[in-house]
Amino acid sequence: MRKLWAATALVIAAVMMAAFGSCDRTVLPGFSPAAPAPGSPTRVQIEQLLAQVRVVAARPDALGYERGCKNGEGCVFGPAWTDDYDGPGGHDGCGTRDNVLALSMSEVEFRAGTRDCVVLSGSLADPYSGERLQFTKSDAGKIQIDHVYPLSAAWDMGANTWLADKRIRFANDVAFNLLAVNGADNQSKSDKTPSQWMPPNAAYHCFYAGKYLSVAAQYELPITQDDQKALASVASTCAA
Repeated sequence: MRKLWAATALVIAAVMMAAFGSCDRTVLPGFSPAAPAPGSPTRVQIEQLLAQVRVVAARPDALGYERGCKNGEGCVFGPAWTDDYDGPGGHDGCGTRDNVLALSMSEVEFRAGTRDCVVLSGSLADPYSGERLQFTKSDAGKIQIDHVYPLSAAWDMGANTWLADKRIRFANDVAFNLLAVNGADNQSKSDKTPSQWMPPNAAYHCFYAGKYLSVAAQYELPITQDDQKALASVASTCAA
Protein backbone atom coordinates (compact mmCIF):
# COMPACT_ATOMS: atom_id res chain seq x y z
CA MET A 1 0.00 0.00 0.00
CA ARG A 2 2.85 2.40 0.86
CA LYS A 3 4.40 1.83 -2.58
CA LEU A 4 1.08 2.60 -4.26
CA TRP A 5 0.39 5.91 -2.50
CA ALA A 6 4.07 6.91 -2.61
CA ALA A 7 4.07 6.39 -6.36
CA THR A 8 0.91 8.50 -6.60
CA ALA A 9 2.44 11.31 -4.55
CA LEU A 10 5.65 11.22 -6.57
CA VAL A 11 3.69 11.35 -9.83
CA ILE A 12 1.87 14.45 -8.59
CA ALA A 13 5.17 16.01 -7.55
CA ALA A 14 6.75 15.12 -10.89
CA VAL A 15 3.87 16.71 -12.78
CA MET A 16 4.23 19.88 -10.71
CA MET A 17 7.97 19.99 -11.33
CA ALA A 18 7.60 19.33 -15.04
CA ALA A 19 5.07 22.12 -15.26
CA PHE A 20 7.26 24.49 -13.27
CA GLY A 21 10.56 24.02 -15.11
CA SER A 22 13.41 25.98 -13.48
CA CYS A 23 14.33 29.54 -12.64
CA ASP A 24 17.71 31.17 -13.12
CA ARG A 25 17.93 33.13 -9.87
CA THR A 26 15.90 33.72 -6.72
CA VAL A 27 16.68 36.98 -4.94
CA LEU A 28 14.82 38.91 -2.27
CA PRO A 29 16.18 41.76 -0.16
CA GLY A 30 18.44 40.30 2.50
CA PHE A 31 19.36 37.19 0.54
CA SER A 32 22.18 36.49 -1.89
CA PRO A 33 21.76 35.02 -5.38
CA ALA A 34 21.86 31.23 -5.44
CA ALA A 35 21.51 28.39 -7.91
CA PRO A 36 17.81 27.53 -8.32
CA ALA A 37 16.24 24.53 -6.65
CA PRO A 38 15.26 21.70 -8.99
CA GLY A 39 11.67 21.96 -10.14
CA SER A 40 11.34 25.68 -9.52
CA PRO A 41 8.61 27.43 -11.51
CA THR A 42 9.18 30.13 -14.10
CA ARG A 43 7.95 33.69 -13.74
CA VAL A 44 5.10 33.00 -16.17
CA GLN A 45 3.96 29.93 -14.25
CA ILE A 46 3.89 31.74 -10.90
CA GLU A 47 1.98 34.58 -12.52
CA GLN A 48 -0.52 32.06 -13.91
CA LEU A 49 -1.01 30.65 -10.42
CA LEU A 50 -1.36 34.17 -9.01
CA ALA A 51 -4.13 34.79 -11.53
CA GLN A 52 -5.99 31.66 -10.36
CA VAL A 53 -6.26 32.47 -6.66
CA ARG A 54 -8.62 34.92 -5.02
CA VAL A 55 -7.04 37.92 -3.30
CA VAL A 56 -8.39 39.46 -0.09
CA ALA A 57 -7.38 42.73 1.54
CA ALA A 58 -6.06 41.15 4.73
CA ARG A 59 -6.12 37.93 6.73
CA PRO A 60 -9.25 37.80 8.89
CA ASP A 61 -9.20 36.47 12.44
CA ALA A 62 -11.71 33.64 12.50
CA LEU A 63 -12.76 32.41 15.91
CA GLY A 64 -12.57 28.80 17.00
CA TYR A 65 -9.11 27.65 15.89
CA GLU A 66 -7.97 24.92 18.26
CA ARG A 67 -5.37 22.51 16.90
CA GLY A 68 -5.09 20.45 20.07
CA CYS A 69 -7.08 17.26 20.48
CA LYS A 70 -7.03 16.78 24.24
CA ASN A 71 -10.27 16.59 26.20
CA GLY A 72 -12.16 19.83 25.70
CA GLU A 73 -10.02 21.05 22.78
CA GLY A 74 -11.43 21.73 19.33
CA CYS A 75 -9.17 19.37 17.30
CA VAL A 76 -10.31 21.29 14.21
CA PHE A 77 -7.82 19.62 11.83
CA GLY A 78 -8.06 16.20 13.43
CA PRO A 79 -5.40 14.36 15.45
CA ALA A 80 -1.88 15.31 14.40
CA TRP A 81 -0.49 13.05 11.64
CA THR A 82 -3.46 10.72 11.69
CA ASP A 83 -3.70 7.85 9.22
CA ASP A 84 -7.50 8.08 9.19
CA TYR A 85 -8.17 10.20 6.09
CA ASP A 86 -8.87 9.79 2.38
CA GLY A 87 -5.97 10.71 0.13
CA PRO A 88 -2.39 9.60 -0.65
CA GLY A 89 -0.97 7.92 2.45
CA GLY A 90 -4.31 7.64 4.21
CA HIS A 91 -5.40 4.30 5.66
CA ASP A 92 -2.03 2.68 4.93
CA GLY A 93 -1.26 1.88 8.57
CA CYS A 94 1.44 4.57 8.86
CA GLY A 95 1.26 8.03 10.41
CA THR A 96 1.54 11.03 8.08
CA ARG A 97 4.75 12.31 9.68
CA ASP A 98 6.54 9.03 9.01
CA ASN A 99 5.13 8.97 5.48
CA VAL A 100 6.55 12.43 4.73
CA LEU A 101 9.92 11.53 6.25
CA ALA A 102 10.10 8.33 4.20
CA LEU A 103 9.25 10.20 1.01
CA SER A 104 11.63 13.10 1.64
CA MET A 105 14.79 11.42 2.86
CA SER A 106 17.43 9.11 1.47
CA GLU A 107 19.20 6.29 3.33
CA VAL A 108 15.98 5.67 5.29
CA GLU A 109 15.97 3.04 8.01
CA PHE A 110 12.74 1.78 9.54
CA ARG A 111 12.02 0.21 12.90
CA ALA A 112 11.82 -3.55 12.53
CA GLY A 113 8.34 -5.00 12.74
CA THR A 114 6.52 -1.80 11.69
CA ARG A 115 6.03 -2.77 8.02
CA ASP A 116 8.34 0.06 6.93
CA CYS A 117 6.28 2.65 8.81
CA VAL A 118 8.29 4.06 11.71
CA VAL A 119 11.33 5.97 10.44
CA LEU A 120 14.40 5.61 12.66
CA SER A 121 16.96 7.54 10.60
CA GLY A 122 17.71 9.08 7.24
CA SER A 123 19.35 11.95 5.38
CA LEU A 124 17.44 15.06 4.29
CA ALA A 125 18.41 17.65 1.69
CA ASP A 126 16.67 20.43 3.60
CA PRO A 127 14.95 22.88 1.23
CA TYR A 128 14.67 25.72 3.74
CA SER A 129 18.31 25.88 4.83
CA GLY A 130 19.94 24.28 1.78
CA GLU A 131 21.88 21.97 4.12
CA ARG A 132 22.17 18.18 4.32
CA LEU A 133 20.72 17.05 7.65
CA GLN A 134 20.87 13.69 9.39
CA PHE A 135 17.70 12.51 11.08
CA THR A 136 17.47 10.14 14.02
CA LYS A 137 14.29 9.38 15.91
CA SER A 138 16.09 10.07 19.19
CA ASP A 139 16.49 13.70 18.02
CA ALA A 140 13.23 13.89 16.08
CA GLY A 141 12.69 17.63 16.57
CA LYS A 142 15.69 18.42 14.38
CA ILE A 143 13.53 17.68 11.34
CA GLN A 144 9.88 18.72 11.39
CA ILE A 145 6.97 18.65 8.95
CA ASP A 146 5.86 22.04 7.67
CA HIS A 147 2.42 22.92 6.37
CA VAL A 148 3.42 25.20 3.50
CA TYR A 149 0.04 26.94 3.74
CA PRO A 150 -0.19 27.09 7.56
CA LEU A 151 -3.15 25.48 9.27
CA SER A 152 -4.16 28.53 11.29
CA ALA A 153 -3.87 30.73 8.20
CA ALA A 154 -6.05 28.28 6.28
CA TRP A 155 -8.57 28.35 9.13
CA ASP A 156 -8.73 32.15 8.99
CA MET A 157 -8.94 32.17 5.20
CA GLY A 158 -11.90 29.82 4.91
CA ALA A 159 -11.13 26.35 6.27
CA ASN A 160 -13.32 27.19 9.27
CA THR A 161 -16.30 26.59 6.95
CA TRP A 162 -15.06 23.24 5.59
CA LEU A 163 -16.36 19.86 6.64
CA ALA A 164 -14.07 18.06 9.09
CA ASP A 165 -13.02 15.45 6.52
CA LYS A 166 -11.66 18.14 4.20
CA ARG A 167 -9.72 19.83 7.02
CA ILE A 168 -8.16 16.52 8.03
CA ARG A 169 -7.20 15.77 4.42
CA PHE A 170 -5.65 19.25 4.12
CA ALA A 171 -3.61 18.79 7.29
CA ASN A 172 -2.22 15.48 5.99
CA ASP A 173 -1.81 16.24 2.28
CA VAL A 174 1.57 14.70 1.46
CA ALA A 175 1.20 15.53 -2.25
CA PHE A 176 0.66 19.29 -1.95
CA ASN A 177 1.02 20.87 1.48
CA LEU A 178 3.68 19.04 3.52
CA LEU A 179 7.48 19.36 3.52
CA ALA A 180 10.14 17.84 5.77
CA VAL A 181 12.36 20.72 6.87
CA ASN A 182 14.75 21.70 9.65
CA GLY A 183 13.05 22.36 12.96
CA ALA A 184 14.50 25.81 13.59
CA ASP A 185 13.19 27.29 10.34
CA ASN A 186 9.83 25.59 10.80
CA GLN A 187 9.52 27.17 14.25
CA SER A 188 10.61 30.53 12.86
CA LYS A 189 7.97 30.36 10.16
CA SER A 190 5.18 29.32 12.54
CA ASP A 191 1.89 30.41 10.87
CA LYS A 192 3.45 33.18 8.78
CA THR A 193 2.46 33.63 5.14
CA PRO A 194 4.79 34.68 2.26
CA SER A 195 4.67 38.43 2.97
CA GLN A 196 6.00 37.67 6.47
CA TRP A 197 8.38 34.76 5.85
CA MET A 198 10.34 33.10 3.05
CA PRO A 199 12.86 30.23 3.30
CA PRO A 200 16.38 31.42 4.23
CA ASN A 201 17.62 29.30 1.30
CA ALA A 202 17.24 31.83 -1.53
CA ALA A 203 17.45 29.05 -4.11
CA TYR A 204 14.09 27.78 -2.90
CA HIS A 205 12.06 30.99 -3.21
CA CYS A 206 10.64 30.28 -6.68
CA PHE A 207 9.71 26.72 -5.73
CA TYR A 208 8.21 27.84 -2.41
CA ALA A 209 6.12 30.50 -4.13
CA GLY A 210 4.85 27.97 -6.65
CA LYS A 211 4.09 25.39 -3.94
CA TYR A 212 2.24 27.89 -1.74
CA LEU A 213 0.13 29.04 -4.65
CA SER A 214 -0.50 25.45 -5.79
CA VAL A 215 -1.94 24.63 -2.36
CA ALA A 216 -4.08 27.78 -2.44
CA ALA A 217 -5.40 26.90 -5.90
CA GLN A 218 -5.98 23.23 -5.04
CA TYR A 219 -8.05 24.09 -1.96
CA GLU A 220 -9.54 27.35 -3.24
CA LEU A 221 -7.94 29.32 -0.42
CA PRO A 222 -7.32 33.05 -0.96
CA ILE A 223 -4.13 35.00 -0.40
CA THR A 224 -3.78 38.50 1.01
CA GLN A 225 -2.82 41.57 -0.99
CA ASP A 226 0.53 41.63 0.85
CA ASP A 227 1.16 37.98 -0.03
CA GLN A 228 0.26 38.68 -3.63
CA LYS A 229 2.86 41.46 -3.74
CA ALA A 230 5.49 39.26 -2.09
CA LEU A 231 4.87 36.35 -4.45
CA ALA A 232 4.83 38.62 -7.49
CA SER A 233 8.18 39.96 -6.32
CA VAL A 234 9.54 36.42 -6.17
CA ALA A 235 8.12 35.72 -9.62
CA SER A 236 10.02 38.67 -11.04
CA THR A 237 13.31 36.99 -10.05
CA CYS A 238 12.50 33.67 -11.77
CA ALA A 239 13.21 32.69 -15.35
CA ALA A 240 10.74 34.05 -17.89
